[in-house]
Amino acid sequence: MDADLARFLRDELGLATEAGAGPWTVRGPVWLWQGSDGAPAKGSWYFLTIDGETAGAIRASAVNAAAWGSVYVEATIGGTTWRTSLFPSKAHGGWLLPLKAAVRKAEKIVEGTTVEAVLALG
Repeated sequence: MDADLARFLRDELGLATEAGAGPWTVRGPVWLWQGSDGAPAKGSWYFLTIDGETAGAIRASAVNAAAWGSVYVEATIGGTTWRTSLFPSKAHGGWLLPLKAAVRKAEKIVEGTTVEAVLALG
């Protein structure tokens, strides 16, 4: 189903759609958030960017937004599965998946590592 149609059905008519309730598989490099001075602060967060068609499908399928427009998901990278939120990002044209330290340690992820994540609305 077209993402715009799914969004219309959800927003205007209150209908849940089958337009990709997930799971979605995304792949990309992990990056470290930089402060306004361009340097990472101690304890800075690591993210995976979710953009393109997948970002649109998540936007269309997400019925219950949480704080700051975030969306609850269950994420899996390698053998590690956890519940978290995706955060909308205009600057990145989609969503940001935060990777907490326990996940990075378990999967040996550092800045620049290309990962494959499976996401489902949670």
